[in-house]
Amino acid sequence: MGPKITVALAGNPNSGKTTIFNNLTGARQHVGNYPGVTVERKEGLCRHGGHEIKVIDLPGTYSLTAYSEDEVVARDAIIDERPDVVVDIIDASNLERNLYLAVEIMELGAPLVLAFNMSDIARERGYEFDIERLSRLLDAPIVQTIGNKGAGIEQLLDVAVSMAGSKGPRRDKVVDYGPEIEGEIERIQTLIEKDPALQGVAGRYGARWLAVKLLENDKNVQKKVGSPELDRIVREGAARIEKLTGEHPETAIAGQRYGFISGACREAVRSTIEIRHTISDRIDAVLTNRVLGIPIFLGLLWLVFQLTFTLGGPPGEWIEGGFNWLSTLVGAILPEGYLRSLITDGVIAGAGGVLVFVPNVLMLFLAIAVLEDSGYMARVAFIMDRLMHRIGLHGKSFIPMLIGFGCNIPAIMGTRTIENERDRIVTILVNPLMSCSARLPVYTLLAGAFFAPHVAGHVIFSIYVLGVVLAIAMAKIFKKYLLPGAATPFVMELPPYRMPTLKGVLIHMCERAWLYIKKAGTIILAISIVMWFLSSFPANPQLEETYKTMIEAAHDKNETRALENELAEKKLEQSLAGRIGHAVAFFLQPIGLGDWKIGTALFAGFGAKEVVVATLGTLYSVGAGEEGADDLKTALQKDPFYSPLVAYTLMVFVLTYVPCMAAVAVVRRETNSWRWPLFMIGYELALAWVVSFIVYWGGRLFIS
Repeated sequence: MGPKITVALAGNPNSGKTTIFNNLTGARQHVGNYPGVTVERKEGLCRHGGHEIKVIDLPGTYSLTAYSEDEVVARDAIIDERPDVVVDIIDASNLERNLYLAVEIMELGAPLVLAFNMSDIARERGYEFDIERLSRLLDAPIVQTIGNKGAGIEQLLDVAVSMAGSKGPRRDKVVDYGPEIEGEIERIQTLIEKDPALQGVAGRYGARWLAVKLLENDKNVQKKVGSPELDRIVREGAARIEKLTGEHPETAIAGQRYGFISGACREAVRSTIEIRHTISDRIDAVLTNRVLGIPIFLGLLWLVFQLTFTLGGPPGEWIEGGFNWLSTLVGAILPEGYLRSLITDGVIAGAGGVLVFVPNVLMLFLAIAVLEDSGYMARVAFIMDRLMHRIGLHGKSFIPMLIGFGCNIPAIMGTRTIENERDRIVTILVNPLMSCSARLPVYTLLAGAFFAPHVAGHVIFSIYVLGVVLAIAMAKIFKKYLLPGAATPFVMELPPYRMPTLKGVLIHMCERAWLYIKKAGTIILAISIVMWFLSSFPANPQLEETYKTMIEAAHDKNETRALENELAEKKLEQSLAGRIGHAVAFFLQPIGLGDWKIGTALFAGFGAKEVVVATLGTLYSVGAGEEGADDLKTALQKDPFYSPLVAYTLMVFVLTYVPCMAAVAVVRRETNSWRWPLFMIGYELALAWVVSFIVYWGGRLFIS
């Protein structure tokens, strides 16, 4: 067995980096966060040529300039963790744009391998590469790959292993920035090298690299090497560069890097056909059309929820049948008492009531994975850009909102890519209005119970659309009155359309579904047990004795069951949960939701939205384990309080009221203040009440 090798994968967003990471590591992946930040860290293992290889998937970035947390993390991971080799995944069909990151990695002096990914698309576009010449010009080996077909992966591993540990001299000067800039770089570099206090930092990063970054006004580097004298020299140098070139140093340096890249490409890249519209261009002419773009997106969204409800329904019923069987079995084995009630009404009815929706969640995540991997999700941000500008944001803010359809927590974390702080906070504040997968069980339960199967999908779709509309409306209000300011312009890059791979889609789907299942087995289970305790105590022996006498005097089985159900409901109503539910229901009375069971479920839902279903399962699990016991849908249908209008109003309230505790904690961490999460809780509660009031009483007008 050879030595263990660490390989870091870098690359632009949409370069196919994740596909190659999945090809290399398969299921042997671990997901966490980089220490001290919210940026996701993915690691995996693979074996090749007798070597065990640890693969680190760095955040996708366009550069290593410290504009965003992603860029700082990617840069520091290369410098601090010193991987044996960095593999830069490059979209070969968009070479000049992608090579900018490669040049910055070269300037860091890390052992580098370039993977020219999507080389088949590059060929279709008429590009031919002189790989040997280009490799010499860039001073890095190049491997052509097709990530979604697995082509070139073995060769990439061969080259990475051979490059690993190459400790050749640092290529100190990758790009010649011209006499004006080079003179200032040399002046700053000399000052750094002569300062004894900076010897350690200079040895670690390279004095030239630090000098370039100081001229680029890199705040992160300024904190590491800043001193009054050095800061003065940098300011004077930047002023001289701007005077001589007519450009800010940052712009001038970027221009020189692109000049270096353009020169290398002219030497080693040839176009064999006349520039023409690609298949992606022709598809985009329709999908990103100003008139058709949004209706097509809404149509696809509608189709996703139709399939989620239709295909996920039957497997959910099978799982529900399995839990009913398990509840009956446990009820028959355990003697009557608190232990049996805890297991059947708390654990099985609680966690089981959430797990029955795993098929629906799988279908939703499958659809989202296909849309992401195909390249369409980037188009959605582009489509929404014009609309977002009207509310003071831009399409980049819509990307975290789209992620919110899966889970609000990574969506809120995803706002860190938004440079403008006002835009970022507004996006965070409205993100929980996007229906995450945790709310889907509530929608599916209520739509399935009170609407016909051919209508249920439309009902759920309308809730998702309402969330988008409310998010946009609130963002407009916040940008105008709470956090005013002009939107920051940005260039949005549209990747070529790709056929999603089965392996990639399944990995994305299973990763997200596993988080949902793990949540059901931990947080939701814990809350379900707490809710069981609240719904079981305090005990009322006198009430039980009274009903015991009545049950013994009952004339038939139906009367006995009716009395047992009546006793169970009275015990629940007088329990701690019932008292909380009554208090909450008082405030919900004007919006048509003034039932104590609904109040209890919504109170529990602050922990996690799936718990709304789990709590209803606990509260309605009357006679669980007995022959003829009702499932939750049937129990709700039999409750005279409910109607289709009440069910729809409840869905609207669940959509808009407070985010889960985990989301609130993430907002606190992302904003570094309790001000914004507390404001979020307050405004969403008010919004939920007002919107539900309009829906309920508007519905009453139409019904009457």
